[in-house]
Amino acid sequence: MLPHQFFKLLADETRVRCLLLIARERQLCVCELTEALDTSQPKISRHLAQLRASGVLVDTRQGQWVFYRLAPDLPGWMRKQIQGLVDSNCLKDTYQDDITRLAKMASRPTCCV
Repeated sequence: MLPHQFFKLLADETRVRCLLLIARERQLCVCELTEALDTSQPKISRHLAQLRASGVLVDTRQGQWVFYRLAPDLPGWMRKQIQGLVDSNCLKDTYQDDITRLAKMASRPTCCV
Protein backbone atom coordinates (compact mmCIF):
# COMPACT_ATOMS: atom_id res chain seq x y z
CA MET A 1 0.00 0.00 0.00
CA LEU A 2 1.28 3.44 -0.90
CA PRO A 3 1.23 6.31 1.61
CA HIS A 4 -1.60 8.17 -0.12
CA GLN A 5 -3.74 5.02 0.02
CA PHE A 6 -2.98 4.53 3.70
CA PHE A 7 -3.85 8.10 4.61
CA LYS A 8 -7.03 7.94 2.52
CA LEU A 9 -7.99 4.82 4.50
CA LEU A 10 -7.50 6.81 7.72
CA ALA A 11 -9.65 9.69 6.50
CA ASP A 12 -12.61 8.19 8.37
CA GLU A 13 -12.77 8.83 12.11
CA THR A 14 -14.31 5.45 12.93
CA ARG A 15 -11.46 3.62 11.20
CA VAL A 16 -8.88 5.76 13.01
CA ARG A 17 -10.54 5.12 16.36
CA CYS A 18 -10.68 1.36 15.72
CA LEU A 19 -7.07 1.28 14.58
CA LEU A 20 -5.84 3.27 17.59
CA LEU A 21 -7.60 1.02 20.07
CA ILE A 22 -6.47 -2.18 18.36
CA ALA A 23 -2.87 -0.93 18.20
CA ARG A 24 -3.04 0.12 21.85
CA GLU A 25 -4.62 -3.13 23.11
CA ARG A 26 -2.87 -5.47 20.61
CA GLN A 27 -6.11 -7.36 19.85
CA LEU A 28 -9.82 -6.57 20.17
CA CYS A 29 -13.08 -8.16 19.12
CA VAL A 30 -16.05 -6.46 17.51
CA CYS A 31 -18.05 -6.39 20.74
CA GLU A 32 -15.23 -4.56 22.54
CA LEU A 33 -14.94 -1.99 19.74
CA THR A 34 -18.72 -1.54 19.62
CA GLU A 35 -18.74 -0.76 23.33
CA ALA A 36 -15.64 1.45 23.29
CA LEU A 37 -16.76 3.56 20.33
CA ASP A 38 -20.44 3.53 21.38
CA THR A 39 -21.31 2.67 17.79
CA SER A 40 -23.44 -0.02 16.14
CA GLN A 41 -21.97 -3.42 15.36
CA PRO A 42 -22.72 -3.22 11.60
CA LYS A 43 -20.88 0.11 11.33
CA ILE A 44 -17.85 -1.20 13.24
CA SER A 45 -17.79 -4.41 11.18
CA ARG A 46 -17.95 -2.46 7.91
CA HIS A 47 -14.94 -0.33 8.86
CA LEU A 48 -12.99 -3.32 10.16
CA ALA A 49 -13.64 -5.08 6.86
CA GLN A 50 -12.09 -2.14 5.01
CA LEU A 51 -9.03 -2.17 7.27
CA ARG A 52 -8.71 -5.93 6.83
CA ALA A 53 -9.18 -5.78 3.03
CA SER A 54 -6.44 -3.16 2.82
CA GLY A 55 -4.03 -5.43 4.71
CA VAL A 56 -3.70 -3.18 7.77
CA LEU A 57 -5.55 -5.61 10.06
CA VAL A 58 -5.80 -9.37 10.23
CA ASP A 59 -8.50 -11.33 11.97
CA THR A 60 -8.52 -14.50 14.01
CA ARG A 61 -11.70 -16.48 14.49
CA GLN A 62 -12.38 -18.25 17.75
CA GLY A 63 -15.77 -19.90 17.52
CA GLN A 64 -18.31 -17.21 16.70
CA TRP A 65 -15.96 -14.40 17.75
CA VAL A 66 -13.61 -12.50 15.47
CA PHE A 67 -10.56 -10.76 16.92
CA TYR A 68 -8.62 -8.07 15.05
CA ARG A 69 -4.97 -7.10 15.33
CA LEU A 70 -2.42 -5.22 13.27
CA ALA A 71 -1.07 -7.22 10.35
CA PRO A 72 2.37 -8.56 11.28
CA ASP A 73 3.82 -7.70 7.87
CA LEU A 74 3.03 -3.97 7.86
CA PRO A 75 5.83 -1.86 6.40
CA GLY A 76 7.98 -0.03 8.95
CA TRP A 77 6.80 3.42 7.83
CA MET A 78 3.19 2.40 8.41
CA ARG A 79 3.93 0.94 11.85
CA LYS A 80 5.72 4.18 12.80
CA GLN A 81 2.72 6.26 11.73
CA ILE A 82 0.31 4.09 13.71
CA GLN A 83 2.55 4.06 16.79
CA GLY A 84 2.96 7.83 16.54
CA LEU A 85 -0.81 8.22 16.65
CA VAL A 86 -1.08 5.85 19.62
CA ASP A 87 1.67 7.73 21.49
CA SER A 88 0.25 11.20 20.76
CA ASN A 89 -0.81 12.97 23.95
CA CYS A 90 -3.28 15.22 22.15
CA LEU A 91 -5.02 12.20 20.63
CA LYS A 92 -5.16 10.48 24.01
CA ASP A 93 -7.20 13.45 25.19
CA THR A 94 -9.39 13.41 22.09
CA TYR A 95 -10.12 9.69 22.23
CA GLN A 96 -9.96 9.19 26.00
CA ASP A 97 -13.67 8.38 26.14
CA ASP A 98 -13.06 5.34 23.91
CA ILE A 99 -10.29 4.12 26.22
CA THR A 100 -12.43 4.73 29.31
CA ARG A 101 -15.48 2.90 27.91
CA LEU A 102 -13.30 -0.05 26.96
CA ALA A 103 -11.74 -0.17 30.43
CA LYS A 104 -15.18 -0.02 32.08
CA MET A 105 -16.64 -2.78 29.95
CA ALA A 106 -18.06 -5.05 32.65
CA SER A 107 -18.12 -8.22 30.57
CA ARG A 108 -14.81 -7.62 28.80
CA PRO A 109 -12.93 -10.59 30.17
CA THR A 110 -15.77 -12.93 29.18
CA CYS A 111 -17.63 -11.20 26.34
CA CYS A 112 -15.81 -13.07 23.62
CA VAL A 113 -14.68 -16.25 25.31
